[in-house]
Amino acid sequence: MINEDMQQLLLRYCEPENELLKKIDRQTHLKVLMPRMLSGHYQGRVLSMLSKMMAPKRVLEIGTFTGYATLCLAEGLADDGLLYTLDINVELEDMVRGFFAESGYDEKIRYVLGDAGQSIGRLLEEEPDVSFDLVFIDADKKNNGTYYDLVFERVRPGGLIIVDNVLWSGKVLQQAQDKDTRNITNFNDKIAADGRAEKLILPVRDGLFIIRKKKLT
Repeated sequence: MINEDMQQLLLRYCEPENELLKKIDRQTHLKVLMPRMLSGHYQGRVLSMLSKMMAPKRVLEIGTFTGYATLCLAEGLADDGLLYTLDINVELEDMVRGFFAESGYDEKIRYVLGDAGQSIGRLLEEEPDVSFDLVFIDADKKNNGTYYDLVFERVRPGGLIIVDNVLWSGKVLQQAQDKDTRNITNFNDKIAADGRAEKLILPVRDGLFIIRKKKLT
């Protein structure tokens, strides 16, 4: 969405990646299919900044991939904070657990493998009192609305839900009629109509929908 020259300028003026994040980026591009799913440097700094501003005690990430965004979000955790991250790809487990072990956040991360919808259901059942300060949804796009509905009531008032890829390489603007674009457009329309939340889209990378649950009046 942003040309390469502007991207390089943005990177020049944001915080640098640490060595582990550089390693995750490099290893993902060398060894993993569809490496563009990785959040990357600039988006990672956005997620880190939002997390640090929130100082969350409980974070839920839906879609771990190789753990880049997970560790960016973990940077803002409160001292007693926990981050639950859910993914379906068991083939990446050893790689991801290795990255977490190197990070210093390993004890604060709960990495859960399996179908995300089922994992969310089990988590909410096993942790009936848990309230999330921040949720990051970056999994199968057709289920964005399902995940949003599953977690919304368990996000604290004032908490954030962040959803990735809502601009879909500009296809939402072009009103493309493929199934994925229609699903994302329908989700964006759903959020726009939700009076329980304040919202805006940041044109960061492929579009981040920032959704803030309104405080009770």
